[in-house]
Amino acid sequence: MLLKNHLIKVFKKASSENNFLLKENIVLKWVHRFGIDSLNDLLIHSPVQERNHEEENQEQISLIDEVHEENQEQISLIDEVHEENQEQIKLESSKTFENIEEAKWESNGLETSISNQISSKNQNPNKINQFNENPKLPLPNIKNLRKWINNDKKAS
Repeated sequence: MLLKNHLIKVFKKASSENNFLLKENIVLKWVHRFGIDSLNDLLIHSPVQERNHEEENQEQISLIDEVHEENQEQISLIDEVHEENQEQIKLESSKTFENIEEAKWESNGLETSISNQISSKNQNPNKINQFNENPKLPLPNIKNLRKWINNDKKAS
């Protein structure tokens, strides 16, 4: 464990001084001694990596906050549109209800006028029969039919 701690300290110092050759040398020793699978242990303790992770986390948090604010604005806009739509639906439904009521009154008026007409027809059946009867035209006897046809042609 002493070697790991020593390599971690030297790697942190090399990272803070931006000494790439020393960092590369430490990484090679680490991988040779402990294996490539344990390299994350060295890089996690690096201050540069910690700074980078902190900066990335702060950037991600700020991006998340911006997206959250945009979403809240969109939600408020959607709520406003929803309220407007509800008001329009209420107005249209009230208009539709008024139209239905008017149609009922009109249909009731038509039904009463039709029933009045029917009752008046039932009261005056003689007048209806008078209009339905066609006056009978006088027909001549068959003997005089030819004369009657010839006279009719002359008149026209």
